[in-house]
Amino acid sequence: MAMIRHGRAGEEVNVLEALGLDAAHTAVYRCVLQQPSASTAEIGAMLSMSVPRVRSIATELEGLGLLARQGSNRDRFVASPPSISLRPLLLERERGLTRAHEALVELGELYRRSADQRSVADVVDVVIGDDSVRQRVAQLQAASTEQVRALVLHDVALLSGEENVEEDRALERGVRYRVIVESGVLERPGWLAVAREMAQIGEEIRVLPTLPTRMFIADDQMALVPMRSQGEDRGFGALLIHPSGLLDLVISIFEEYWRSATEFLPIAAAPSSDDIDRDLLRLLLLGVTDAGAASQLGISLRTLQRRVAELMETAGVTSRMQLGAEAVRRSWV
Repeated sequence: MAMIRHGRAGEEVNVLEALGLDAAHTAVYRCVLQQPSASTAEIGAMLSMSVPRVRSIATELEGLGLLARQGSNRDRFVASPPSISLRPLLLERERGLTRAHEALVELGELYRRSADQRSVADVVDVVIGDDSVRQRVAQLQAASTEQVRALVLHDVALLSGEENVEEDRALERGVRYRVIVESGVLERPGWLAVAREMAQIGEEIRVLPTLPTRMFIADDQMALVPMRSQGEDRGFGALLIHPSGLLDLVISIFEEYWRSATEFLPIAAAPSSDDIDRDLLRLLLLGVTDAGAASQLGISLRTLQRRVAELMETAGVTSRMQLGAEAVRRSWV
C-alpha cells in the first residue's frame, strides 16, 4: 500500500504523478531540487539507487526540461525552477485532457445517433468468453456515476473480491452499490468478513434464498446478464442490454427482488458471547446451514447446536422456527 503524504511535499508528488512520472523519477527530481547541483553518483548514494538507473532517469528528466546540466561541469545536474519547467507540461496535459473530453463528447454523440437507429436486435450485444465478460463488468463499474445493482448466485463468482478493484474505486467515488445474494453465498469461506468490510464503506447487501440468474446493472444505462441458463456447462458469455424496454424490465425485476429480500446485518468484528448468539441467530434466519454458520463464527458444529438448544430453552420454544420468531420479537437480532 502506497504511503499517503500530506502538505506541500505531497502536492509536488501529486503534480509529478499527474504528469506521468513514477516514484523513481519523482525521487530523483526532488533530490536534485534540494541541492545546488548533484552528480549521478551522489544522487544514487542519497537514494540507494544504482548509477546507471539514476543516469537513465536524469536523462529522461532532462528531456522533459525538469533537469539541466551544470554549465561548469556537464557531469552534474541542476533542477529547473518548478514554476517554469512544470507549468508548460501541466498546460500540455490540460490541453490533452480537453482534447480527450471533446473526443469523448463527439464519440458519445455518434453512439447516441447510432443508438437511436438501433433495431430490436441491436438492443442486445453478445459478449463471449469469461475474460471479455469480466472486462465488461470492470468497464461498467468504472463508468458508473450513480449506482450499481447486482444479483449474486451461490456458485462460483464471476469476479472475486480481490479481482474487483473497480468496486472499491466506485464506492470511493460515492457510487451506491445494492447487491442481492443467495443465502448459499453466505457459506463461502470468509465471505461474511469481506461483506462486513464492504458494508462499512457503503455497500448495501440483502439476501434471498434463491435467485434465477446473475445480473449486473450500471446506473440505468446498461445491464449484463448470462447468455445461457444455469446448469449449462458450455463456455461463459453474457448479454449486454442497452437502454430499451428490455432494460427497463430488467431494472424492474431487480427492484422487485430488492423489496422482498432480507437486509443483511454485518457480523460483529470482535464478538463477545452475546454477539456470537446474535450473529448465530442472524445467520440461521438468513438460511445458512449449521455447518456454514459454525464455520463463519469459528466454533464447532457441536458447540453451535448446543448453543441453539440453550437459546430455545431461554426463549421457551420447541422449534427453530419459533426461536426465529421469538428472537425477532425480543430484538435479539
